[in-house]
Amino acid sequence: MPMFDVTKALALTLTLGFAGGAMAQETTPAPAEGQTTGDQAAESQPAAPAEQAPAAEAKVDGPGSIYVKATHGDWEERCMRGAEGQPDLCQIYQLLKDGESNSVAEIGLFPLPPGEKAVAGATITAPLETLLTDGLTLQVDGGKGKVYPFSWCDRGGCVARLGFTADEISAFKKGNKATLTIVPVAAPDQKVTVAISLAGFTAGFDALPPPAGQ
Repeated sequence: MPMFDVTKALALTLTLGFAGGAMAQETTPAPAEGQTTGDQAAESQPAAPAEQAPAAEAKVDGPGSIYVKATHGDWEERCMRGAEGQPDLCQIYQLLKDGESNSVAEIGLFPLPPGEKAVAGATITAPLETLLTDGLTLQVDGGKGKVYPFSWCDRGGCVARLGFTADEISAFKKGNKATLTIVPVAAPDQKVTVAISLAGFTAGFDALPPPAGQ
């Protein structure tokens, strides 16, 4: 499967995860004026009818359904069931929260077929209120931050597609934490930075099945 197709499919997994957090917050009262960016991001998600949850559970074993295969530290190994005769697509996933436990963004990372400069791909989903022209910045420990552009936005948020070299994956494995920085449209002078825990990253990434066809 081409890299774009794999990334698009796994981005759908991320969107489902982020929307799930938003639906959980639908049951709470409307936020007060001036509430944090994380809460505003969750509130931007469309309301989902309550009856959708049982419908999703009914298809838990069907193609396209999402399940958690294992947990490695702060990372979940999430998989999307393939069609009959096709392998499941798996990634390691983490929901990113600010210091007040507000859902801000999410990241999913997966191996790519050999022969490419990038050995792993990732999707990061940020809130719809993100300033797209500034992209997002990813930094590991005290290393130099790298800016990545956003690829598209949909009802679930704005998605950036990333590619990591072997050296960059090695830095993740050796690091203590990474930081993600995004810029809110409403306050571009107040950047939002959240931590990406690297606890369990090595075990999680190494546990992922090789890409289809390898």
